[in-house]
Amino acid sequence: MKNKIIIAGMGILFFSCTNSKSEVKESIAEVKATENEVVLTPEQIKNGGITIGTPEQRSVHRTLKLKGVIDVPPQNSVAVTVPLGGYLKQMNLMPGMTVRKGAVLARVEDQQYIQLQQDYLVGRARLQFLEEDYNRQKELNESKAVSDKIYQQVRSEYQSQRAILRALEEKLRLIGLNPSALNDRNISRSVAVVAPISGSVSKVNVNPGQYVSPTDRLCEIVNASDKHLSLTVFENDVTDLAVGQRVLCYTNGNAVTKYVAKISLINRHVDDERASEIHCHFETEDNKLVPGMFINAEVELGNTLLTAIPDDAIVRWENQNYIFTAEAGNKFTMLPVETGDSKDGYTAIKTNLNNKKIVTAKAYTLLMKLKNSGEE
Repeated sequence: MKNKIIIAGMGILFFSCTNSKSEVKESIAEVKATENEVVLTPEQIKNGGITIGTPEQRSVHRTLKLKGVIDVPPQNSVAVTVPLGGYLKQMNLMPGMTVRKGAVLARVEDQQYIQLQQDYLVGRARLQFLEEDYNRQKELNESKAVSDKIYQQVRSEYQSQRAILRALEEKLRLIGLNPSALNDRNISRSVAVVAPISGSVSKVNVNPGQYVSPTDRLCEIVNASDKHLSLTVFENDVTDLAVGQRVLCYTNGNAVTKYVAKISLINRHVDDERASEIHCHFETEDNKLVPGMFINAEVELGNTLLTAIPDDAIVRWENQNYIFTAEAGNKFTMLPVETGDSKDGYTAIKTNLNNKKIVTAKAYTLLMKLKNSGEE
């Protein structure tokens, strides 16, 4: 009798253990395969509202977002220098001042200016003497009164002096002096530095009393009458752009006010940073836009057939966009993707998702499951 009771008890215990193991298997709600994978039961998928589908081909209105600056053509931004070195005697400039072409910006003085004027005046007097001597020797040579050798020597000296004087004339013009008006009574130790263009002074780099060399920039002048928008575009997007495309732009401080421009030039050369440059002209001028100002821009590319997925399929984690791919055994893998433009609840995907099934709704539910499981 006791043996029967013991056997019956063992049978009950075995049965209860078997049922317990079965319940444990059924209660497994989530198994984490790796840090980017999560496995759910069918009940969890249903209760979480998770749906699975495939990427779609949709007509998306593409807008390319770019950044750049307000700029002017190179000829409208000039660095003022002095052709010959010297001490800065006078300069009354401040950034923001308006100057006109030809206006005196500064005066520079040095001994070499005096020497240059002296050399020219002495050379001019010598040339006059050599010219008279040359004409006299030429007449004598024609009448055979002097030898050809003497005539040729005088002619050579005359031509050499004439070349020297022409060079000195150009040096004087280079520093702003008129050779024709120069005489021994108006020799000056200083020269004027004049504005090469009209515009506003953007920088002043020197102070009076300072010695400046030909490579020093005294100041910089910008003529903002021909402003344009210079935008940086990466090599993958250059082929999408064309001259005449419409551009909407706005400043960092005012995203509400939009300015309209059109692409006028596209640099087809890609630099070492794999980027190129485009230039746009504004349809209307606005004095609030000044050279050097940072600008955000949107280029309208029109409708394009692209791979797109619902916005609810995309999650963002640690500054990166992800989706979840669906695999056999109710396993979901978090995959980083590169996104494009969004419209009407769909976002374009640049990453290749061919033949992949993805979670199309409630992707954030999977993200929370995955990260909460990782913390546990």
